[in-house]
Amino acid sequence: MNFGAIITAVAVIGILGLLLGLFLGFAAKTFHVETDPREDAIIGVLPGNNCGGCGYPGCSGLAAAIVKGEAPVNGCPVGGENVGKKVAEIMGVDAGDSTRMVAYVKCAGDCEQAGKNYEYHGVEDCRMASFLPGGGDKSCSFGCLGFGSCVKECPFDAIHVVNGIAVVDRDACKACGKCVAACPKHIIELVPYDAEYLVACSSKDKGPDVMKKCKVGCIGCGICKKNCPSEAIEVESFLSRIDQSKCVKCGTCMEKCPKKSIVKHA
Repeated sequence: MNFGAIITAVAVIGILGLLLGLFLGFAAKTFHVETDPREDAIIGVLPGNNCGGCGYPGCSGLAAAIVKGEAPVNGCPVGGENVGKKVAEIMGVDAGDSTRMVAYVKCAGDCEQAGKNYEYHGVEDCRMASFLPGGGDKSCSFGCLGFGSCVKECPFDAIHVVNGIAVVDRDACKACGKCVAACPKHIIELVPYDAEYLVACSSKDKGPDVMKKCKVGCIGCGICKKNCPSEAIEVESFLSRIDQSKCVKCGTCMEKCPKKSIVKHA
């Protein structure tokens, strides 16, 4: 065995390692960019989920944007009001009032209520199924497909498929918006946590067509709008929509709806 060759190889590797270490140390000092210490402080109070619900690439991205004045101090939907107040203290500003939001699936067409055009036995993914004839196996092309693409995206286990439709646990939801982005039917939206009454339908078909496809679909009759004491309801494209900022939570719309398309948020 040639020990001289081994010693030489070890020496060469050692010298290369030393030189590389010196180079990296020099480069770190030379190209070091000073960061605002408030960024680290903000990162320290953010939840650390890195969910992207704020619209920035992770918590560090949001922290940098807040320091630059490009994002509000209460911009973290997961941390909510408490984290917003802590960030505001770091920035030396007022956090202001923030409304807790949660995801809501605008569809009540479960296995009993909604009709089907055919039986689908394929990949259980809503995005894949949305390319099927008719936009899916359900009669209503606007309804929840129920294959759980939103469930797979949720980092907080706050949404599950129940009897063929996705249902959100509003207490577990952090309003990160990942389910909203994942839904190919665009029937998930963020609503105030304390919203009392919501329209559980997304169909824009005319009334007669809706009734053929779903027992609880909104037919755009306008009875809810006519009976709303606060003028909080509008009907657009044959679909009712409640303005939560005007809603007085009286429940009249739900009582008067002939199709039971308006439900109590629970």
